[in-house]
Amino acid sequence: MILFFTLVFVANGNFICYNGGMKQKNEKHRHIKISWLPLDNAAKIYPPAMTEGWNALFRVSVTLNEPVDRQILKRALLKTIARFPNFAMQLRRGFFWYYLDKLDGAPEIQDDVQNPCARMRFSENGGFAFRVRCYNRRIAVEIFHVITDGGGGLSFLKTLTAEYLTLKYGVEIPRAGDLLDCNDAVSPEEIADGFPKYAGPKSVSEPACTAYHLNGTPDPDFLHVTTGILDAAEISSRAKALGATVTEYLTTVLLFAASDWKKARSEFRQKRRPVKVTVPVNLRKVFGCKTLRNFANYANVGLDTRLGEYSFEEAVKIVHHQLKLETDPHRLAAKIASNVNIEKNVFMRLVPLFIKNPIMSLAYRVEGDRKSTTCLSNLGRVELPEQMCPYVERFDFMLGSLIENPVASAAVSYDGKLAINFTRTIEETFLERAFFTRLVKMGIHVKLESNQGN
Repeated sequence: MILFFTLVFVANGNFICYNGGMKQKNEKHRHIKISWLPLDNAAKIYPPAMTEGWNALFRVSVTLNEPVDRQILKRALLKTIARFPNFAMQLRRGFFWYYLDKLDGAPEIQDDVQNPCARMRFSENGGFAFRVRCYNRRIAVEIFHVITDGGGGLSFLKTLTAEYLTLKYGVEIPRAGDLLDCNDAVSPEEIADGFPKYAGPKSVSEPACTAYHLNGTPDPDFLHVTTGILDAAEISSRAKALGATVTEYLTTVLLFAASDWKKARSEFRQKRRPVKVTVPVNLRKVFGCKTLRNFANYANVGLDTRLGEYSFEEAVKIVHHQLKLETDPHRLAAKIASNVNIEKNVFMRLVPLFIKNPIMSLAYRVEGDRKSTTCLSNLGRVELPEQMCPYVERFDFMLGSLIENPVASAAVSYDGKLAINFTRTIEETFLERAFFTRLVKMGIHVKLESNQGN
């Protein structure tokens, strides 16, 4: 009986194992070595949702001004992964939950490929749940969401790049913010699950509302990527003129593009469904949390075109106010509480994983992407110390395929350039064409790139 309750406590993530001993999460340890970690609240859904051909991946990459030296990059990776212990892990299946188990070393650096974010085979990657790829001047990191989110991934890439530049050129780079010093010890807050700490006293759930979906000709074996490069200052200026942020401005353009798709297709069974865009929210900026693991929530914003046509200016205001409401700290804390309460549910705690797995997988398919038409994830502006800037040309961010929605978009800006990457698993190019065409008609210059060679 004692063993049973011990397993329940451990399986529910109340403890982290330091040097083989059990310590409470809230104890302060400066020098710690982590042998395993429970999955954070957001990560728990991804292993059950995995299929033979899909797992939830995203990609962050940096383009340097000179070709990458792979041997030096490997040395930099070994230093960086020691600073990010949640990356030095393999996914394991426990009795109650999946968990992360310590791995030594680092994954082998791979050649970059034309088809990014393909299904990760952990057995072919040394067990690691992320991979590092390089080609010519580009370093790319593709990450399974059980490790971290886009904010944590960007921190890892920035730190890896800084270590590489230090080793190759001997440049001294100051470390601050999400650019970490690999000589510093890992702090407990960096590896903690931030969700329970910031969950509110009350929970709230979104009303069930299926959004309009983009239906096209499936092409699941290749991730089509279309990239638009824009002038970041111009987009920022236009957004400010309408009292909006860059994310709100781009989300509005995307809503109009998706509405154009809906008008062109006009499927009878979907005609009454609203067009909605999912916008991830970096909770670190809201609550001041320093975790390097998943710590994001989502806002679904949309236009109900059944009420009539909206001008762009009207739509921007609607999106602005919707996002303001959805990103209110009290509301976010209540949404966090909803997810944490599910994890604390007696059934979820005590039922073995082989029973929970199909239930969680079904829940992800029913609820996961159905509340949105597509998504736009914006990492914002990448800031680097001036010592790094002469060596770095560009950053990119892209999402792998989603389980339901066939088209996704992600944005990041650096050095005056805003890169927007559309990824899709259907043949139709309508959404990204409508998006970039609308920007051009608004007088915004767009430079387009593609991984399809035409």
